[in-house]
Amino acid sequence: MARDIDIREGIDWTTVWLYGALVLFGWLNIYAAVYNPENPIEIVSLSHNAGRQLIFICASFLLILIILFVDYKVYDSFAYIFYGLIVVVLIGTIFIATEIKGSRSWIKIGTFSFQPAEFSKVFTALALARYLSTQNVNISRFRDAFVAGVMVFLPPVIIILQKETGSALTFAAFVAVFYREGLPGIYPALGIALAILFVFTLFFPKLYIIIGILVLCGLFWYFFLKRYERTQQNMFRLIAVFVIAAVFVFGTDFFINKVLQPHQQKRIQVLVNPDSDPLGAGWNVTQSRIAISSGGVIGKGYLQGTQTKFDFVPEQSTDFIFCTVGEEWGFLGSLIVILIFAALLNRIVNLAEKQRSKFARIYGYCVAAILFFHLLVNIGMTIGLMPVIGIPLPFLSYGGSSLWSFTLLLFIFLKLDAHRSYKV
Repeated sequence: MARDIDIREGIDWTTVWLYGALVLFGWLNIYAAVYNPENPIEIVSLSHNAGRQLIFICASFLLILIILFVDYKVYDSFAYIFYGLIVVVLIGTIFIATEIKGSRSWIKIGTFSFQPAEFSKVFTALALARYLSTQNVNISRFRDAFVAGVMVFLPPVIIILQKETGSALTFAAFVAVFYREGLPGIYPALGIALAILFVFTLFFPKLYIIIGILVLCGLFWYFFLKRYERTQQNMFRLIAVFVIAAVFVFGTDFFINKVLQPHQQKRIQVLVNPDSDPLGAGWNVTQSRIAISSGGVIGKGYLQGTQTKFDFVPEQSTDFIFCTVGEEWGFLGSLIVILIFAALLNRIVNLAEKQRSKFARIYGYCVAAILFFHLLVNIGMTIGLMPVIGIPLPFLSYGGSSLWSFTLLLFIFLKLDAHRSYKV
C-alpha cells in the first residue's frame, strides 16, 4: 500500500525540465520551418503549424496534470483493458479512417484528426509491463516469450493493414526490453544478423551472399566448434541455419516487390542509390542533407535558413524537423539537441533501474526503447543513413498525436517513479 504523496516532491524534475526544453525548442523550430520573411506571421497565429502546435502543447500540460493526479495503480490494473481498447480502435481505423497519402491511419472528428497508431505504443508498453511482471512469467521460456511477442506484434500487423508501415516498424524497439528482461541473447543476435543480411541483399548479388554464408558456416564448423562438438546433430543445425539464411536472401525480392508499397520500394531504392531518383523519391533526403550541411558549425541563425524558407524539404515541420535544426543552429545546435535526448534517455534508464516495482521498471525500459528508436531512425533518415519511413522526432516534430502520445508515454513513467520511495 502507498501513502498519499506530494507529487511535487515525488516527481523527477530533471526529466520534466529536459522534456520542457525539447518541447520548447521543437515549437521554435516549427515556427522557423513555416516562417515567411516576406509575410511574417506571429508565432501564436493559428493560421500555421506553430500556432496550432502551441494549442497541442497547452493540451499536453492538461494531459500531464491528469496523468499525475490519477491513482498510479490504474496504469497497472487496467493495462490489459487499455490494450484491448486500442486494438479495437486500430481495427476500426481501417474501416472508418480518412485516406491520406494512401494511408488509412487517421480518424477525423470534425476539424480534429488523431492517429491511434501513435497511442498504441503507450498501451502496448503498459500491457507488456503488466504481463512480464506477472508472477511465474519468465521470458526465457518459449511459451512466455511467444505470448509477449504476440502481444507486441499484434498492433503493428493491424497498423500495416492501415498502410502505415513507419509506425509499425517502431514496435521493433520492444526487442530491447525483451533482452533486458532475460530473453536469451541468441534471439536479438539472430534479429541483428537478419537485418544485416537484408542490407547485404540490397547491395550485393545474391549468389555472392549465399557463397559467403556457406564459407562462414564452414569456418564456424572447423575453427569455432571443438572436435567433440562436431556431432551429427550440430551439423544438421548448421545446415538448417544455412537453409534459413538462403531462403531469407531469396525471399527479399518477394518482400520488396509484393509486400511493400511502390513508394516504399522507391525509398529502399533511393537508400541503395541516392541518385536513382533525385527529383522524386530521393528529393527529400537530398534536400535534407543539403539543408543540414549548409548550416555549418554554428548555423545560419534563427529564422535565417534558406532551404527552410523556400520549402525545399517536404514535411519540414514534421518528419524532417531536424533539417531546420541543422540549418539554422548548425552542428553545435544539432549536437546539443542530441545531448539533451541522451541525457533524457540516460535519466529514464537510471530511474528504471531504481524501481522497486517490476512493472514500473519494465515500463521505464519500454519508454527508453521507444524514444531511442524514434530518435535513431528519424535523424538517420534525415541524413540519408536510413530509408524515409515517416516517423516523428519525439517532442520536436509538429503534430498533436505525436506530442500527446510521447507525453503520455513519459509522464506515466514519471507518475510510477514518483511513488517509488513511498512504498510501505
